Amino acid sequence: MGLFDKLFKKKEEPAPAEEEVCTDGWDAITEEFERIYPGQTKPKHYATIIKWIVGGKDPLDGISVYDGGDFWHFVSYGLTEIYDKETEDKEVSGYGYELTLKLKKNWYEDEEAELKNICGILQMIARLTFTKGEIFRPGEFIYTGQKEGIDARQISKLTGFITVADPSVNAIDTPNGRVEFLELIGMTDAELKTLSDRASVTEIYEKLGSDLTDYGRESLL
Repeated sequence: MGLFDKLFKKKEEPAPAEEEVCTDGWDAITEEFERIYPGQTKPKHYATIIKWIVGGKDPLDGISVYDGGDFWHFVSYGLTEIYDKETEDKEVSGYGYELTLKLKKNWYEDEEAELKNICGILQMIARLTFTKGEIFRPGEFIYTGQKEGIDARQISKLTGFITVADPSVNAIDTPNGRVEFLELIGMTDAELKTLSDRASVTEIYEKLGSDLTDYGRESLL
């Protein structure tokens, strides 16, 4: 470097400080699941690579999967305000709920494929909310009309879902408003065809006697 370069070299500007991201909503969800599963501070997590806000196709920023012993417990991050508060309703965070699902273990051959498959289903259902404004509540059913199973290999008899308030998780009050947890339970085509209202969903849920999505179970009907 010559003298001219030393005299006239532009002084380097300091790199701008990274903007600190508020994760109060996200942290509140994690705290509730760590209450249920103490010690599981690093659950399996499937993060969205290209976020919805910048043009990605997946509305959920991430999905965590906790080990419940004989099942995997999924929880979504993205239907509520997981970062800053943006909506005017201070009582409710975002759409007011996150999705959960309990997948029974030991039925499938490729565990990772099945975990990713459930993540894809959660993203698909969240996409209905983001694109079509469909809000799901407990006591509803999601009838897909498909005959193939919802598992990755499409051989299960389960083809759709009913929704319940997740009995394992408490609704929480976060800095961004209240968050409830809506659990999906896999149902067969025959079971889904009998459903018409919340009373019928409650009846078949009680008859099932479990909130696990069990790919290997037989139809109740």
